[in-house]
Amino acid sequence: MADLAVNPQPALADELIAGRYGRAEGPAGLIVSERGNLSLASVIARKAHTGALVALVKSAYGIELPLTPRLAGGPMPDGRSIAFIWSGPDQWLACAEGAADLDGELRVALGKRAMIADQSDGRCVLRLRGPKAREVLAKGVNVDLHERVFKPGDVALTVVAHVGVQLWQLDEAPTYEIAMFRSLAGSFWSWLSVSAAEFGYEIVGDHR
Repeated sequence: MADLAVNPQPALADELIAGRYGRAEGPAGLIVSERGNLSLASVIARKAHTGALVALVKSAYGIELPLTPRLAGGPMPDGRSIAFIWSGPDQWLACAEGAADLDGELRVALGKRAMIADQSDGRCVLRLRGPKAREVLAKGVNVDLHERVFKPGDVALTVVAHVGVQLWQLDEAPTYEIAMFRSLAGSFWSWLSVSAAEFGYEIVGDHR
């Protein structure tokens, strides 16, 4: 019988070919990579259990679960990295590096207080950085991204080119990450590549 095993591929594997694109002169204004190495899971608090879930996340991971549009997390003592990203009232997107079974782990740790669903194959996450990252996003993001308003750790749920996205800022560089449903990643990339072309952009390998 033929081997039917399938190797998972990043959502934009065919579009994100490493190289320099758009304006060729000067340094690239935007650097793009797909976070294909992330494990993702949705976490939704059970009815009337939000407070208990906050306490449980604090106990299990040492993280203060954000109740406003923010993210919280970082390196764990075992060397992994995990973050909880606000996704609306009483719900979060958990993102982790080095977690082979994130949704299973979260069900064990938080399942009494939350509903957990694997999102690793259902979402696409891009990392955007570079001197023109803010200007590129400002062309389509209906959020004020000025450095005095949108800061490291801030999160926004918005729409770009008719695609619903979840955007968060990692640092003051600025570096952003943006998540969307995998089925809409191609449409988002069509917009992003055109928006970044005037500044020149570079596609690099998956950030690890």
